[in-house]
Amino acid sequence: MRNALTRRAGFAGLAIASIVVLAGCGTGGGATPEGPTALTELGDGEGAVSILAWPGYVEDGSNYPEYDWVSGFEEETGCVVTAKTYGTSDEAVSLMKSGDYDVVAASGDASLRLMAAGDVQPVNTDLIPSYAGIYDFLKNQSHNTYNDQSYGVPHGYGANLLQYNTEVVSPAPTSWGAVFDANSPYAGKVTAYDSPIYIADAALYLMKTQPDLGIKNPYALDETQLAAAVDLLKVQRGLVGEYWSDYLAQAQSFTTGDTVIGTSWQVIVGMLKADNQPIEAILPEEGATGWSDTWMISSTAANVNCAYMWLEHMANPETNALATGYFGEAPSSDAACEFRTDCADYHAGDAEYAAQIWYWTTPVAECLDGRTDVQCTDYAAWTQAWTEIKG
Repeated sequence: MRNALTRRAGFAGLAIASIVVLAGCGTGGGATPEGPTALTELGDGEGAVSILAWPGYVEDGSNYPEYDWVSGFEEETGCVVTAKTYGTSDEAVSLMKSGDYDVVAASGDASLRLMAAGDVQPVNTDLIPSYAGIYDFLKNQSHNTYNDQSYGVPHGYGANLLQYNTEVVSPAPTSWGAVFDANSPYAGKVTAYDSPIYIADAALYLMKTQPDLGIKNPYALDETQLAAAVDLLKVQRGLVGEYWSDYLAQAQSFTTGDTVIGTSWQVIVGMLKADNQPIEAILPEEGATGWSDTWMISSTAANVNCAYMWLEHMANPETNALATGYFGEAPSSDAACEFRTDCADYHAGDAEYAAQIWYWTTPVAECLDGRTDVQCTDYAAWTQAWTEIKG
């Protein structure tokens, strides 16, 4: 859901379909009556790999010479990288259906759709040595695991924080109620993330404050629960001065004072503090939504061996540190923190902190909270609701 991120001053944002037998020297990776299977043995590289990713995830030094994790990969493996960037998860899902890409970096609001549609294949993590060091709390999640099979390698993660201007907002907030209170003294200066997935933020708040609604997972909402979240967001609509998707525009609105409180990312907080702005951010008492991105391999990858090599490269601690630091998110392992100085700012490796984050996951009709006596609302319903909320 993130828009294109640009590095600035020191930081850098449903049935399984049939799957054809993979080309290349490796074995496995074909379709079976039970669904797709993972590669069983890594072969020689095919000489190329095509990657679809968020801007800032595949840097070759052309933007900033010191940020290049492509050239070394190409020299080591012989796999020449071609890359295309996308601006939204919806765009990524659409592009992956073309079959033109071997690898995709997917956020949780895209990855479940890709897995369920058969557009990506299970990944044999035994063929990725660095996988063992990745934080356990990033593995085996609904956005990277399907039918008890791993479908990718976690890359980086972050929380959607509550940011506020310390000179204006008093007392300091502790709850998301600060942006949902109809009587907020900051009406007109509240900001919120501009995406249907933001409905989950309202659902999370309701899950903690209105338990009678029975919400157990903010991405698993039946019609009644979705209606409650929509009603709350319609109230908030009267408070919001600006919805944001461009993180630089969000930062600017805090700098000018047009916005004083609302949803943010740690990378924005760091940028504003570096500019000596009176900004703080918290993980509210209800917890927060967030993202955990996953490197995944296309079910029709022409270069499956090079694709596995890329997944290992991006899980390697030194590469992962460079890439996640550039983008502005927590790395995927403690070993990566040995190559970064800001892991504490991102709460990297803090399992208790991470346990409070509900990572973006595509809403689907089959309730993600395990309920079978009701149908949940899917992403299409959320998209329609978001249009209604914004008016």
